[in-house]
Amino acid sequence: EILSFKPRRAGFAATGSPTNINVGRTMRNSHGRRIALRRPKQEELDAVAEQLAILEAEPQSAAPARQRIAALREELERLERRRKRIAYVDPVDIRFNRFDAQPVPNANAVMFCLMDVSGSMGEREKDLAKRFFVLLHLFLKRRYDRTEIVFIRHTHEAQEVDEETFFYNTQSGGTVVSTALEEMHRIIAQRYPSNEWNIYAAQASDGDNFVTDSERCIGLMDGQIMRLCQYFAYVEIIDERESHIFGSTDNGTSLWRAYSVVNQRWPNFQMSRIANAADIYPVFRQLFARQPVLQKSA
Repeated sequence: EILSFKPRRAGFAATGSPTNINVGRTMRNSHGRRIALRRPKQEELDAVAEQLAILEAEPQSAAPARQRIAALREELERLERRRKRIAYVDPVDIRFNRFDAQPVPNANAVMFCLMDVSGSMGEREKDLAKRFFVLLHLFLKRRYDRTEIVFIRHTHEAQEVDEETFFYNTQSGGTVVSTALEEMHRIIAQRYPSNEWNIYAAQASDGDNFVTDSERCIGLMDGQIMRLCQYFAYVEIIDERESHIFGSTDNGTSLWRAYSVVNQRWPNFQMSRIANAADIYPVFRQLFARQPVLQKSA
């Protein structure tokens, strides 16, 4: 998980960039310092200068008048010297806005877990699929703090469920895989806009599906899902007796053939097969190995 940092106001500092000067706090310090040091105000200088001008305009015959003029001149000079010594704004007055770097998630992430629980998925197939998702769930929870997980189960219809229902409740029915993709797209549109979230998905199925619906899956993946996803992984559960036949070939179920088309078009799509429990971890590592940075398609 990559973190970025944004500046957050954290009080004031005596040093900093000129662009971060806090004028209000600086002038407040300046005013307090001038009061404490009794810096002469401009009004005081103007009053002395006014008195001096009046006396100088009068006839200077009397000695007391000349002494008063001399005293006023001396006072005016003293006030001016004091004003120069006590600056209006001194470097000690200046305060800068202080900013601390606050870590924030560079992007939010959500993982969609799609599992086939139809009648064609026997207990062995469901157990392998659940084992795969348990491993994925543990990986996400331990690796990432801020990743949300959405669980979707489907037969001939799909629904979002909680973690308990996803892993432990039993369900059966016909198979329409496209319903899971439609439900995922609906949830993305409602809660996870692609411009704010990094979207990932993992799907597990035995591959059993109507040919017409598999073609619909291609349309949904090409037209909607893969344009929104950063990464999509598909795991197909196959019979152990067929692993030597289908383990290294593109032949297989209608859903596998459909997703093979998607795999050729989208670099952020990966697919693999699982025949027994020993295959789960190697396949998991293969699917979720570090990937090059991929840009979402427009």
